[in-house]
Amino acid sequence: MPTFVMVEKCDGCKGQDKTACMYACPNDLMVLDKERMKAYNRDPWACWECLCCAKACPQQAMDLRGYADFVPMGASCTPLRGSDSIMWTIKFRNGMVKRFKFPIRTTEEGTAEPSGGFEYAGDINDQTLFTEPASLGTEVWTLKK
Repeated sequence: MPTFVMVEKCDGCKGQDKTACMYACPNDLMVLDKERMKAYNRDPWACWECLCCAKACPQQAMDLRGYADFVPMGASCTPLRGSDSIMWTIKFRNGMVKRFKFPIRTTEEGTAEPSGGFEYAGDINDQTLFTEPASLGTEVWTLKK
């Protein structure tokens, strides 16, 4: 579902150098038109459909182009971002509406620990994952020759 900007809602993040959608897009697709002060998706075909821009937009100006098998005949999927959660409103084609609320970032931006608090003490050629066996609470058994 490539995203697009609803120009009537977009305020260009009030004239900042970089809009929230530009900051959030991992594929660097969102651009601010400085003349109109409106953001836009420069290449919807290259969109990863991660919806980071839709979740980050403070004006709720992002919408999703639904595929025919997902959003036929008037259905929709709309995110609403709060300070601590994102509410997804799903409108089905029969008119039924469901809402799902999910928490957002629980740590300050830039403070997430890449290792998750686990120390890597293994061999780079080992078949276990970075945090195993500690994250699984198991031991690694080896055969003695």
